[in-house]
Amino acid sequence: MPKTTIPYGTKCKDVFHAFMVQHAEFDGEMEIPCVKTTDMLPTRLVPFSHAISEKDHSGFVVFYERDEKIETFWNNPKKYLPMLKRYDGVITPDYSLYYDMPYAMQVWNTYRGKAVGAWLNDNGIPTIPNVRWGDECTYELACLGVERNSTIAVGTHGCIKSKEYRHMFIHGFDYILDKLKPKNVIVYGNAPPRIFGLATMYGVNILRFESAFCLSHKKEVC
Repeated sequence: MPKTTIPYGTKCKDVFHAFMVQHAEFDGEMEIPCVKTTDMLPTRLVPFSHAISEKDHSGFVVFYERDEKIETFWNNPKKYLPMLKRYDGVITPDYSLYYDMPYAMQVWNTYRGKAVGAWLNDNGIPTIPNVRWGDECTYELACLGVERNSTIAVGTHGCIKSKEYRHMFIHGFDYILDKLKPKNVIVYGNAPPRIFGLATMYGVNILRFESAFCLSHKKEVC
């Protein structure tokens, strides 16, 4: 994973956010940016759309929301940097990896999430990588740029509501466990024992936080 510097053209607008990976290291043939993981663990999680107006700045900001909401951050990340610095830390964005999405788009969304992580590292913000996968062709991709034997975050809201989705989630999660061997897994959403019980048996620390949707509806529907 060699150190890489992105050259800048003085007359070109940086539409691909090359500034985010100017000092990054890259992992794999797809050159996914590497994220340095903090040893801190969150006491609460604050959705990005809520974090903007929150007065309590304890906890980590998360991006487990619809793409159109977190796209505002990608379009102008520097605008939100002062706000993010007020919090304890950030979990990298959860850009969608739909099962029927073209693979090139899944690579791009994986890249974007890790690029944000590298940029947060550069700005001194404690960071935890979100790990998102689709079908089996994305399992290895999901692990790129993520430190082993550390902390990862996953979101389950909307991902385990049907038998098919649960099956795919479990297979992917088992792969991630074997590959990354995390010490801690932060779960945003439901964390049923049939999915996370094996990880607990292996000594993985599971920290579960209810999604904002579930909290607002006073019941778990993930």
